[in-house]
Amino acid sequence: MPELPEVEVVCRGLAPLVLKRKILSVSYSNKKLRKPFPRTKMYRQVEGAFILGVERRAKYILLRLTGKGILLFHLGMTGKIGIFDRDIPRRKHDHLRFLLDNGKEMRFNDVRRFGCVEVYSEKELQENDPFAGLGPEPFSEDFSADYLLEKAQGKKQPVKSFLMDNRVVVGLGNIYANETLFAACTHPQTQAGQLLKMDWQLIVKKSRLILEKAIAMGGSTISDYENVSGEAGYFQLELEVYGRQGQPCRRCGLPIIRSVIGGRATFCCPVCQK
Repeated sequence: MPELPEVEVVCRGLAPLVLKRKILSVSYSNKKLRKPFPRTKMYRQVEGAFILGVERRAKYILLRLTGKGILLFHLGMTGKIGIFDRDIPRRKHDHLRFLLDNGKEMRFNDVRRFGCVEVYSEKELQENDPFAGLGPEPFSEDFSADYLLEKAQGKKQPVKSFLMDNRVVVGLGNIYANETLFAACTHPQTQAGQLLKMDWQLIVKKSRLILEKAIAMGGSTISDYENVSGEAGYFQLELEVYGRQGQPCRRCGLPIIRSVIGGRATFCCPVCQK
């Protein structure tokens, strides 16, 4: 599943290609996505609108439109957004095509169809906020050691599960939670409530450094992720523990071990992470 760096890369790549462009028409494959296709809203609020802004919130992509409409994408497991010349043949899993006023098409492709596309007005977004209850962004001032220390008070759940809870912080998916905890020398099974402020300070610092580097390197392509230009990321070449079970730890040389925490594959060094 694309995590925060991958979604951020898509947003940054999309912005210069679609800002101030007019959406002339919308085509839909009629294949069911995770949520029903908002046909009426799509044709009333999206067709004919100009794209004024491209933003990310958590793992969502928001396109702000004239008329105060908001086009919201979630990539799910295998979703991709790309910009193509109109005459390039449609791929098998292209479920949505937005024809722009420069002759290009913005296409939403999703093999497994766990992604979704929604349309909101600003008023609807305020009244039925899909982001209500989500934790802060990792790069925001609200994501701090003091915040995490208070949030984790009395928690017995493993720190890895705690960090992957969107109600605590958004965007730290499985790859980057594993990598953050290795960088912070923290064992993923450690109870969140046992960590001290200095532990959380290190976790905040390392998570931001890792996310920043992942964004700069185009994200991680573990299976089929690609950016707006169809290019793979290459942060996966920098991974210290994720997916490296049995391989030597780059710090101590002992094998990386794999376990399952909260139903998710977990990787750590039993020596370097205490």
